[in-house]
Amino acid sequence: MRVVTVAYNPGEELDRFLASLGEATTRPVTTVIADNGEEHAEVERLAARHGARVVGDGVNRGYGGGANLAAQDLQEDWLVVANPDLVWRPGSLDLLIDTGQDHPRAGCLGPRLLNPDGTIYPSGRALPSLVGGAGHAVLGRVWPANPFTSAYHGRDDGGVREVGWLSGACLLVPAAVWRALGGFDDSYFMFFEDVDLGARVSRAGWLNLQVTEAEVVHEQGASWKARPERMIRAHHDSARRYINRTHPAAWQAPLRWSVGAGLRLREELEVRASRRGS
Repeated sequence: MRVVTVAYNPGEELDRFLASLGEATTRPVTTVIADNGEEHAEVERLAARHGARVVGDGVNRGYGGGANLAAQDLQEDWLVVANPDLVWRPGSLDLLIDTGQDHPRAGCLGPRLLNPDGTIYPSGRALPSLVGGAGHAVLGRVWPANPFTSAYHGRDDGGVREVGWLSGACLLVPAAVWRALGGFDDSYFMFFEDVDLGARVSRAGWLNLQVTEAEVVHEQGASWKARPERMIRAHHDSARRYINRTHPAAWQAPLRWSVGAGLRLREELEVRASRRGS
């Protein structure tokens, strides 16, 4: 198994990620870190402490591009892509791999993501549609329980469940599937590379499976907390890119414009809120 992560000027979160990885599985692990930032000495120090390998040439390739770089020349049977601000629960990776072995059609598997306070983060979702995406974009922040957001997030009732896509914060992919799909589409600099991967997994006839018994804790956005505006704009740019690519028909144009307008409005509101909070 190869575990890859993408580091951007990390702090203590990368140390916690690497330290907890040893308890996540009893299987042999090769760990590769794609260094997207400028704090190379810190990344090399932590990699040496935990027996990981570092790749990168000083270019920030984004999340998908960094993961693709770290997964190059994949020889292992399984690939794990995970954020460096994640803490593994004991046995979580073994549960994912065991489930993948029990489900030959599994093309992508993910755990249940927990917030640091123990609440569940909705990490196995439906693929966004134009109408559903518009409703979620406009209403998600002001009315979290709206029917569009509820349908998009889905219900976490436990067990192994089929979903439209899984959060790129933690993914397990059979190596044969990763190679067949060519990894992430790195034109998504950050965000929605996981949505796109989930859609391609489904189109190729495989399943996206969330394994809720496998749990990890996600300290979301640890490397971006000092730069929220850049994160917000990248998120909305990727959302528009995904919607435009997946709904290109001429008759869909009015809905594309509506979704785009809603996303731009939400983007500006979130940027203004982040500036007030800084």
